[in-house]
Amino acid sequence: MTNVWLLSFTKVLKECDHDQSSQFACDTEWRMNGHVKSMHFRQFMEPATTLLSLLLIMAVDSTRTVAASRNQQCGNSLQQTLKLTRLIQKESVDLIKTYKASQGDISELLCKVSVSSVPDPNISGLEPSERIVSIYTHLQAFVPHFKRVYEQQTDLQLPTSPLLARLTRVSTHSRNLATLVNLFYQTLFPNVPIPEPAGGPTELPPPQNVFQQKVYGCVVLKTYKELLANVSRELRTLKSKVCRNRKRIQINTLYF
Repeated sequence: MTNVWLLSFTKVLKECDHDQSSQFACDTEWRMNGHVKSMHFRQFMEPATTLLSLLLIMAVDSTRTVAASRNQQCGNSLQQTLKLTRLIQKESVDLIKTYKASQGDISELLCKVSVSSVPDPNISGLEPSERIVSIYTHLQAFVPHFKRVYEQQTDLQLPTSPLLARLTRVSTHSRNLATLVNLFYQTLFPNVPIPEPAGGPTELPPPQNVFQQKVYGCVVLKTYKELLANVSRELRTLKSKVCRNRKRIQINTLYF
């Protein structure tokens, strides 16, 4: 069809160059050829435009699918982390009661003494990423303290003491919580590994007498309970900000 149109167009050029009396016919032929040319252009562009529209639709659908998947992962990961935090909070309350009951008559005074080597329970950082890292770092910092308290109480308690079992359970759950926080961080920042605690091994107290051991254990458990309250509060804040903000940002990216 294209070859026929080219032959017709060449014929019209020759006739218009040599026959001035047929100017009107030439003009008419020019307009017809222009119309045919326009038709060919539209026929060429229509498939390209359709293909471009199809590609755009596919790209938007793919982005929506990825965005929905990431938002679901963000919400699910955070919900699991928050659920375990609440469980350990309850266990820590029972643990402190059990600890005090196993320490004798002065147990109520033990937790009121200050111990400098116990980690600070406050979450730090300005950005969500920094605060998540702070949660992870604090949980990791308590691991060796739980181990020390368990070792001390093993010497002070009977092997069948419920305190030892509760200490083991809370310590294990605390390590699991740190793992979930790490996974949640990776969900939000998949290409950035979570920084490990700086400053070397966690500082532990020097050798202590029996009274100092009882004080140290009580302060560790009380401070850890405060940390869990801060972590729970922080996770609820992140739930209302991070995952929802990611959804709004992705929607804005799709439509604007």
